[in-house]
Amino acid sequence: MGMFDEIRSSYQLPEAFMGLNQTKDMDDFGGSMTFYHIDPEGYLWYGDYRETSTFELIEENDPRYDPKHLFLNYEWVPTGKRGKWQIHPITRYITIYPAQFEGPWEEWPRLRLHFKSGRLQDFEDVTGR
Repeated sequence: MGMFDEIRSSYQLPEAFMGLNQTKDMDDFGGSMTFYHIDPEGYLWYGDYRETSTFELIEENDPRYDPKHLFLNYEWVPTGKRGKWQIHPITRYITIYPAQFEGPWEEWPRLRLHFKSGRLQDFEDVTGR
């Protein structure tokens, strides 16, 4: 199925979309497992965690080094900085669908959202299209 992004909305959308939703349209890669939030005024927010940790390689002379798992000889070290929420200034159309819908894919409710400079402009039900 691949990766996707999750979106929760505090903006008044149709009932089926007021919980947790998923999309693969937020970027050109088909999803990066990022969490987004649409606030009550329609602004799209995401958590920015840059510089909150650094990547440290574990060298062969370190007791934590594991020669059986060469690709696991690293760790993330916290820097003490905290992440922050900021507006995601995208201008594009994305389609969302409820994360917990039961039933065949063709019947899943879908909503097309139009964002301009990070703010929701309008939405349209595109279920079955």
